[in-house]
Amino acid sequence: MEIHLVGLGKMGFNIAANLLEGGHSVKAFDKNEDLASSLEEKGGIFFHSVSELLARTSDKEEQKIVWLMLPAGDITNTVMNECLELLNPGDILIDGGNSKYTDSKKNNEKFAAKGITFFDVGTSGGVSGARNGACMMIGGERAIFQTIEPIFASLCVENGYLFCGEAGSGHYLKMIHNGIEYGMMQAIGEGFNILHHSEYDYDLERVAKVFNNGSVIRSWLMELTENLLSEDAKLTDIEGVVASSGEGKWTVEEILRLELSAPVITQSLLTRYSSKDEEKYGEKVIASLRNQFGGHAMTKKGE
Repeated sequence: MEIHLVGLGKMGFNIAANLLEGGHSVKAFDKNEDLASSLEEKGGIFFHSVSELLARTSDKEEQKIVWLMLPAGDITNTVMNECLELLNPGDILIDGGNSKYTDSKKNNEKFAAKGITFFDVGTSGGVSGARNGACMMIGGERAIFQTIEPIFASLCVENGYLFCGEAGSGHYLKMIHNGIEYGMMQAIGEGFNILHHSEYDYDLERVAKVFNNGSVIRSWLMELTENLLSEDAKLTDIEGVVASSGEGKWTVEEILRLELSAPVITQSLLTRYSSKDEEKYGEKVIASLRNQFGGHAMTKKGE
């Protein structure tokens, strides 16, 4: 199949390479024109604008399948609107980024009004998954999905893709997936922090290795833990600042909307926010209050 890919970042480029190896044709655009030669070496064709990529050579040109692999939010929605003007009824647009599911529902309505089929695809597995076999969660129109299913069969590991239902359901499922991921990473981080501060001189790389062989908590995340600890078990060059991509926040917002309880996921998000607070003003207030009512000592700068 021929795929028109917009976005050749770490994920997009590896998806392109994966598709090409799977026998598909890839035409692509990225604002970084330095990627042109790398794509062409793998058999793809590089274009210099979205309009050039989606231009039709005749009115009888066959259906276009467009795959966006861009950062969620304004960038994706801007390019989405550009594609809306360039595509024809019967074309297909796939958003493979981490868009918020409510945005995907709105985008589906816009494309459906023009007769264009929209799919929202949550993509998991990281850069290595994009290159060697990903996990994908797909929302859209089932009948049309069946015509493009070979794309997902090429890109994903065995049993690694799921048609979830109507538009929005793919990105919704990926949002919850990422919320779970936050909680799992938080638990691993907390456990290894306790081991790091314990009275025992554990070889933490070997701990991760044994945890990942036969134990209940074996996982790819534990394998990655082993890898990173093999490089520097004390993590001396790493700042303990944990960024959040947005999907953890969206998951917690959904928890509140549904009036459900998910304390682990919620706390993992709050821990990430706390890690970025270098001023720690709240903690200063608490330390000062303890001093005020109980005369407890405070640690001041320079001490």
